[in-house]
Amino acid sequence: MKIFQERLIEQRKMNKCTQRQLSEYLGIAQPSYIRYENGSSEPSLETLVKLADYFDVSVDYLLGRTEY
Repeated sequence: MKIFQERLIEQRKMNKCTQRQLSEYLGIAQPSYIRYENGSSEPSLETLVKLADYFDVSVDYLLGRTEY
């Protein structure tokens, strides 16, 4: 799950988003989003797809299964 955390933070910073902006986009509380980045929680499949769509990357990329 470490690679997911790293890629999530990387994508958020590359897209110049705040944790608050992403949590609002996802329709979740900001502390819930923060738990994704620090590895204490995992997103649902629906949330994972939303994140991939937002960053215009594949779910496989976010999960570390591909390099793009």
